[in-house]
Amino acid sequence: MGEFFENVARYPRYLISFSLGVFFSVFGWLKPLLKNPFTAVALVGIVIGIFFFLYFTLEAMLGLST
Repeated sequence: MGEFFENVARYPRYLISFSLGVFFSVFGWLKPLLKNPFTAVALVGIVIGIFFFLYFTLEAMLGLST
């Protein structure tokens, strides 16, 4: 039973390391795009658009809108 809880305790560390790895990988891929002002503005606009799309979609799905 001790092995079970030891394995379960590893999952938060795995989640954190996996999330950071994905973040650094994506940021390394997008970093060259931030050097050009035109692509930087377009990239920021896309990120904001995705955020609002997810926000409004989840709001409608969960019935939080008044």
